[in-house]
Amino acid sequence: MDIKELLQTWEQSAGVKLAPQAYQVRLSLHDAARVAALAEMYPLKTETEIITALLAVALDLVQTSFPYEQGSRVIAEDELGDPIFEDVGRTPRFLALGKKHAERLLQAQES
Repeated sequence: MDIKELLQTWEQSAGVKLAPQAYQVRLSLHDAARVAALAEMYPLKTETEIITALLAVALDLVQTSFPYEQGSRVIAEDELGDPIFEDVGRTPRFLALGKKHAERLLQAQES
């Protein structure tokens, strides 16, 4: 999701499944003021919902910013028949670790 999509969802009402634990963060005065400004602009969203959504967008940007590192294994071919090599960089590790922790959090929530 990018920022434009995020702002569009704020115009609507959207719910997400939350982790079983809460995270406490301390914002700079500048960032806290900007979160408060967004909360005033979008009165149906709490400051916590805004911070949560912004963090989700930031994590998506982090994931898409990891550089592609070409591996030696061909995993597919493009429309011209050229090989597409696996990514051996940080993206697959980040995705695998994210899946591992999502499963752990889901199990903790079900307990």
